[in-house]
Amino acid sequence: MRSVIFACCSALVLFSATTGLAQPLPAAAPDSVGIATTPLAEIDAQMQSYVTDGKLAGMVLLIAREGKIAHAGVYGQMDIESGQPMRRDAIFRIYSMTKPITGVALMTLYEEGKFKLDDPVSKYLPGFENLKVYAGKEGDSYKTVAMNRQITVEDLMRHTAGLAYGLMPASPVDDMYKDIRILDPAKNLDSLVERLLKLPLAAQPGEKWMYSIAVDVQGKLIEKLSGKPLDEFFAERIFKPLAMKDTGFYVPADKLDRMTVNYGKKDGKLSPVDGAKDSQFAKKHALLSGGGGLVSTADDYLRFAQMMLNRGELDGARILKPETVDLMTRNHLPEKLIPIKLALPIANTGFGLDFAVRMKAAEGEPAGSVGEYWWGGAASTQFFIAPRENLICVGMTQFMPATPTFVQDARKKIYSALLEPVGAK
Repeated sequence: MRSVIFACCSALVLFSATTGLAQPLPAAAPDSVGIATTPLAEIDAQMQSYVTDGKLAGMVLLIAREGKIAHAGVYGQMDIESGQPMRRDAIFRIYSMTKPITGVALMTLYEEGKFKLDDPVSKYLPGFENLKVYAGKEGDSYKTVAMNRQITVEDLMRHTAGLAYGLMPASPVDDMYKDIRILDPAKNLDSLVERLLKLPLAAQPGEKWMYSIAVDVQGKLIEKLSGKPLDEFFAERIFKPLAMKDTGFYVPADKLDRMTVNYGKKDGKLSPVDGAKDSQFAKKHALLSGGGGLVSTADDYLRFAQMMLNRGELDGARILKPETVDLMTRNHLPEKLIPIKLALPIANTGFGLDFAVRMKAAEGEPAGSVGEYWWGGAASTQFFIAPRENLICVGMTQFMPATPTFVQDARKKIYSALLEPVGAK
């Protein structure tokens, strides 16, 4: 059994001009943007404790307010086995933090009049009009019923399409997805949709919030409406305008020295589940997964988040209109589907268009702001944007299964560090 040695395992840094970073936002002293420094030191201590206690290999945590980075924490190691310290410009698998990027890309086409949210998906992707809905077992087979209505583009974006994922035991349909390896990286989006159309829905469209493969279908919809492969469209519409130089569907060979190792637990200790130079993300795949296929850095993702907080613009690059950002980041679910549920209900949370949205403050919990929107990834990455506080946090680590506690613990201290009352700005 491989021993784990945490030697020189942490570097805690405040932001300074650093070469090699992908266009970081400007820096600011915390108190100049209304953040107290003592809770930030407590965040550093807490994140470091996760490394020291063997819960995480490493992390990069960025906190920005009023468009400036007030705190940048770099903790632990990128690779425990080699002893490589964590870097500010480390590249992470962001998995489902890909989804908001896909949603923004799709909504650039919405602004061009290429589709309407209430359009049936079948208008652009034939075959979706013929889907059936799973209705239970029938001997060794299963029975189905007709859809009550067509799946709309809005259903895809708010996870009410009735689709499953194959990643969690939420429905018997998930097992069907697993059986056909619906997310096989060797098969492209055309193949994904073709195989998907042979399976039933897990629920009637609009009747349940079910986290699903819907964002991969959004990726195919982007390709259909734009006439371009998803990676090219992302680069053209988002990555190049926002100077997200280290974000893409794989890590090029000349950047692999910045690729993190992804960890899980084995025999109570951190153990690699995906290496760096031999990572599944170290080469191009046929599947361009809009639901979970991107790699990125903390600074790159912060630029994306700042564009959203700025209501669609950053450094002169206009990605979306302000009203489109507002549309994406408000709740689109009916009351009966709130709060959304993954393994457990997520308190006070609805869903917009590819973002979770905080509907109200939790009773007795000061750590939160109404209108905050956020999401995370399978390797415990997470971000949140709080418009009322002009605040962003991006936390990048690599630990599976997803453990939101790491960034959520920092989130509580971040809110306690605000010098004005929550919602005052």
